[in-house]
Amino acid sequence: MKKRRYPFAVGLTISGYFLAVILNALFPQIADVKTKTYRLFVLMVDRNDFYRGILILLALLFLITGLLSRKDPKRRNQYVKNAPLQFALGIGLLLWDILGTKTQIFVQPFFPGPTQILESFLQEGGFIFSNTLYSLRLYLFGFLLGAAFGIGTGILIGWFPKVYYWVHPVLHITGIIPAVAWMPFALTLIPTAFWAAVFLIVICVWFPVASVTAQGIAGTPKVLLEAARTLGGSTAYQLFHVALPNALPQVFAGLSTANAFAFTTLVMAEMMGQPGGLGYYINLAKVWSSYYKVFAAILIMAILFSLITEVLNRIQSRVLRWQKGLLKTEE
Repeated sequence: MKKRRYPFAVGLTISGYFLAVILNALFPQIADVKTKTYRLFVLMVDRNDFYRGILILLALLFLITGLLSRKDPKRRNQYVKNAPLQFALGIGLLLWDILGTKTQIFVQPFFPGPTQILESFLQEGGFIFSNTLYSLRLYLFGFLLGAAFGIGTGILIGWFPKVYYWVHPVLHITGIIPAVAWMPFALTLIPTAFWAAVFLIVICVWFPVASVTAQGIAGTPKVLLEAARTLGGSTAYQLFHVALPNALPQVFAGLSTANAFAFTTLVMAEMMGQPGGLGYYINLAKVWSSYYKVFAAILIMAILFSLITEVLNRIQSRVLRWQKGLLKTEE
């Protein structure tokens, strides 16, 4: 039955985007808006051309994804399951285009249409790209350092009672303080704004990762440690080959939580004194009431967050492949 539903799912998925393309081309521009032409590589396009091109690329992407998943039952079933949602997304873009761009029934300039948002990339794509790279560099420095310190602290707290006695109160007290509350101290004590923001991201990542890592290490069943000791395993072996693998599911749960905290802190730090980044770009756009540019930055943030989350999920699936078939989510 599911194999029979597969061709219908492919057609349903891409049809929503092609309907959005057709309606954008045929529905007249009722609101009085001037349309400019921009150079895109060797082509001259306006915002409607660019929007239709993005929709066609999305449709082709979902078509290719569907064809590639045809021989994998699990991926095929997931594609069939997601088809109505993807169709609804295409129809949602269609309605948004009509209400936000063609007729501008939505209050302007606060709720721009999708073509207006994408026009930001035609106007200053290079500037948006450079700010995206700045945000990504800031995020990676902060997240990776925070994750390393968090895992290291969690191992020490969870394995050594004396370290727990002295460090856990500090973790407990400082962890509940929002990272941005340290902003005045970071800007005063750290010489550059970039490293001050890195420090804030490290703080917000360190606490959840250290907490759940310590819980995972401390929660290692004694029978596993005794078995390793009986077989001649040293203390280091018990820690890194028994306790740490036992804690890995909690470690990845902490990294997922910290990922969301890091992104929030990243944007807030960039809006409070950074010389670049997507938060900085939002501040610039807000000053000129260019809210379509604000939405463009939010779109980039959503894409980046989704990609980083997907990378973490892939790493988790690889490292915890021994859990395959044991979890309810894989039923």
